[in-house]
Amino acid sequence: MKWSELEKVNVIEKVKIHSLMPNLYQVSVIIAGEEFYLEDSKGRHISRPNKIELQQMFEGMKVGQTVLCHQSAYDEMVGQPMGTGNVLEVPLGMPFK
Repeated sequence: MKWSELEKVNVIEKVKIHSLMPNLYQVSVIIAGEEFYLEDSKGRHISRPNKIELQQMFEGMKVGQTVLCHQSAYDEMVGQPMGTGNVLEVPLGMPFK
């Protein structure tokens, strides 16, 4: 979903900030039960070097919940396929409020 499309949405159920590696975060949103990764006007996933920059993008919007997501990098080491749901979600508040 493009950022410009998100600006037209009234309520965002959840903002998910995905920790990909140290100093690299991507963002997705859940709207009406469906998850969308956010893209810029050129179709690239929106990413930032810190989570606070992503949180600040949602100031003034109606957001139900904001979470930091981290997926285990060790699943394949213990015989699990990559990305099978071993995700840690930590609730976040909005910064500076």
